[in-house]
Amino acid sequence: MKTQVTFRHVNGHHPNLHDAAILEAEQFRKYHDGIISPHVEFINETQKTVLITIQVQGATLAAKDESDDFKKSLSAASDKIIRQIQKLKTKAQAARTKTDVA
Repeated sequence: MKTQVTFRHVNGHHPNLHDAAILEAEQFRKYHDGIISPHVEFINETQKTVLITIQVQGATLAAKDESDDFKKSLSAASDKIIRQIQKLKTKAQAARTKTDVA
C-alpha cells in the first residue's frame, strides 16, 4: 500500500504533516485489509482543508474536513474515513451472512 500525499497552495515542504498523513493512512489497515491506495491532500485556501480518498476493493471512500489547523483537519477526516470503512465492512459481513442463511 503506497500512500500519496499532496500539498496544494502550501508554501514550502512540511515533513511533519507528510509523516503524520502516512501514519494516519497506515492506521486504516487495521480496520480493512483490502485497502489498495490511500491519497491524502492538504489544501490551504481560506481554511486548512484535508481530503482523504482511499480505494478499497469494490469502492472508493472519501472524507473532507476543514479547520484552522492541518493536524485537526487530518484527525477529523481520518475519523470519518474509519467510520466509513467500518460501515462498509459491516455491510459486507451482513450480506455474506444473509446469503449463507438463504
